[in-house]
Amino acid sequence: MTQLLLEPRPDRSEAQWPLPWPTDLAADPREDRASMEERALLLDKAQDAILVRDLDHRITYWNNSAVRLFGWTAEEVDGRKAREFLYPNELEFDQAMEKLIEQGDWVGELSAVSKEGRELVVETRWTLVRDEKGVPKSVFCIETDVTERKQMHRQFLRAQRMESIGTLAGGIAHDLNNVLSPILMCIDLLRTNETNSDRLAILSAIESSAQRGADMVKQVLSFVHGVEGKRLDVHISQLLCDIGKIANETFLKNIQVSTVIAADPWSVVGDSTQLHQVLLNLCVNARDAMPEGGTLTLSARNVRLQDRDLGTDTDAKPGPYVLIQVEDTGTGMPQEIIDRVFEPFFTTKELGKGTGLGLPTSMAIVKSHGGFIRVSSEPGKGSTFSVYLPAQERTSTAQSIAGTNEPHRGKGECILIVDDEPAVRQITARTLEAAGYRAMVAGDGAEAVALYSKHMSEIALVLTDMMMPLMDGTATIRALHRMNPDVRIVIASGLPPTTKLNQVANFGVKHFLPKPYSADTLLTVLHNVLSTPN
Repeated sequence: MTQLLLEPRPDRSEAQWPLPWPTDLAADPREDRASMEERALLLDKAQDAILVRDLDHRITYWNNSAVRLFGWTAEEVDGRKAREFLYPNELEFDQAMEKLIEQGDWVGELSAVSKEGRELVVETRWTLVRDEKGVPKSVFCIETDVTERKQMHRQFLRAQRMESIGTLAGGIAHDLNNVLSPILMCIDLLRTNETNSDRLAILSAIESSAQRGADMVKQVLSFVHGVEGKRLDVHISQLLCDIGKIANETFLKNIQVSTVIAADPWSVVGDSTQLHQVLLNLCVNARDAMPEGGTLTLSARNVRLQDRDLGTDTDAKPGPYVLIQVEDTGTGMPQEIIDRVFEPFFTTKELGKGTGLGLPTSMAIVKSHGGFIRVSSEPGKGSTFSVYLPAQERTSTAQSIAGTNEPHRGKGECILIVDDEPAVRQITARTLEAAGYRAMVAGDGAEAVALYSKHMSEIALVLTDMMMPLMDGTATIRALHRMNPDVRIVIASGLPPTTKLNQVANFGVKHFLPKPYSADTLLTVLHNVLSTPN
């Protein structure tokens, strides 16, 4: 390998380039001035940042690409120590220098910082330059910006992890919903003949906890499979009260939670579970922004936006909105952080304490409701997240409470229950029998097909799970349909209905019962299916 030789630098007054040409790079100390100038021009055309520093780390050469990458001009860095202003991680830099001295060259990645304070990752190739006697004199550096490539690689790995989490979440959701379904139905059975107010209160508490668990499973699935959901009138006052109660019960006592709701909020059509998730995400972020305590304020009021109010929000349209605000007195954020808070995987939290998915998911949910989110914040002055949801100019009313109407009863119809979970089969059968139905149970698809072939004339409807060993729901439905094209089937699953219904749509199956289901929901679905002409 040709060794680079060194010679004294020319006088500054004779040099015409931005920083005096590092003549110690000349292959021959007798090389003429024209050749050295040509070499300088070539280095300035290079796409990589090229710099030279002496063994005290002072910059002696800085090409045009170094100006573009790091922001400093050649005059600004001339004679400055690179270790002090360019490489913030001193330990990382010192370790690289040790290897360079030992080996004569070093290739690796280093943390760097630009003039504007932007954190960079550079792929670095350092060569130790020696004089004609072999004495180390300077370091020749070629540095390539790989910041974006590293970020994309990290996001790709995170996306892969999220895909794996999604697959795992689907299986966990199925198992959890099979656990929660018997609990909810047992509560309905126990409540039927119960008159003691204390015991009824205990049952209500159990039911509330089980339903909370079911809602959390739905939130996980809504992130994994998308944000589509059933849209109904949402009682904004009740929604905020529920979130405020959760925050009061679970956040540290040094955080004061207050709820301010204007009179008669307008009606919002949406998925209450998804909107619950949005507000919970915002409240958790507000809590994390107040490590020493503070005040969290939840508020809602009616607003009417005009064209002049829309600003730069491309998703905003003039009209009536319900404005929900989550305000904290925490650390606040500078503008550069505000500009990135809705980017997937971007987080200011420590590793392991944040995924960077809460706010992007919240934004996706709000957009799917036709709304938008605005953020205002200053360092040290807290943050306010404003959620605008399109509204109808009528007062929202509370949703009907399940169980207040008289539950539907059967007339002796026989229902075949197909589920691989014994608890689900048993409680579902007892619930149906208590409501005037007859019940048969099968632990898998093969058993269900055998029972149906013997009792086809008796069985009015088949209620089948979709995820079962040996013979799953789709195969079971296909076999039943071959035996009787007019068979009435309701599928039950803890996964989103779209996927499952698409699998069996060709067999005339249109009815879906989401797990976990209560006795009232079960009886309502069966009544609707059986009362509809086949």
